[in-house]
This record gives sequence, C-alpha cells and structure tokens, in this order.
Amino acid sequence: MEGFVPGKNPGNPNWKKGVSGNPAGRPKGAAASKRERIARALNDDGPDVVRVVIDRALEGDMTAAGLVLSRLMPPVKAQSEPVQFSLDPELPIGKQIEAVLGAVAAGEVPPDVGQQIIAMIGTLSNVRKNEELEQRIIQLEAKEVN
Repeated sequence: MEGFVPGKNPGNPNWKKGVSGNPAGRPKGAAASKRERIARALNDDGPDVVRVVIDRALEGDMTAAGLVLSRLMPPVKAQSEPVQFSLDPELPIGKQIEAVLGAVAAGEVPPDVGQQIIAMIGTLSNVRKNEELEQRIIQLEAKEVN
C-alpha cells in the first residue's frame, strides 16, 4: 500500500484510537437494521402467528402439532441402560480395555457403551499419568533440597 505508515489509519488521517466517529449515535428515526425490523415484526405479529399454529394443530395438522409439541416438551435424551460385567480398575489400562472388549464380544455390553467405557478408562489413564508425574516431580525436588 503506497504511503502506508504503521499505526496510522490509511482511510482517515483524522482518526484517533478510542474515539468514536459518531459520538451522537444513530439519529432517531434512522433506518433500522434487518435484525431490528425482524425483531419488531416478531414482537408485533408473533402472538397472532402462534395462535394460528395452535389452531391448526387443534384441527389435526400434524406438522403444526409437532411444532407446538416441540416447544412445549424438551426432546427425550437417549440414555443407556446400566450394564454389569467384571472390571478391576486397579489393573493396568491395557488389561481394563481388554476386559471391556471381552464383555462387548460376549454380548454383556453393547458396543456403543463399551466405547464410552473405554473412553472413561482413557481419562483414568491420563489422571494416573498426571498423578505419577506430580509424585516424580515432588521426589526430584526433595532430592535437590537435600
């Protein structure tokens, strides 16, 4: 850019950092943004639209009924059933994962639940690593002090 000086605004030589170019703000009655116009229209006509949708739902329109119900009731979240199988959390991480894979293979645990359990074992592994590193650092610092 020709004549560019770092720290200066090339578009307006009178521009100063932190000073508004329009301190008085938008004049009253100025054209509203699209967002403001839509918000105003929803405020004005929203109750009428809602009434029409509810009336159509009451008349048997399943699309309108679905829309009304989706606003009245939160969607039901998928929830896994509890599973029971043998897992020793004191075992090394690899052995724990093998136990989960064995339970999946035996049909004791659904594959998606097995995957979640393995992810939890991975989190446990990370926690153990951090705890071990913390202990090593404490031991090293104790040796340096002596």
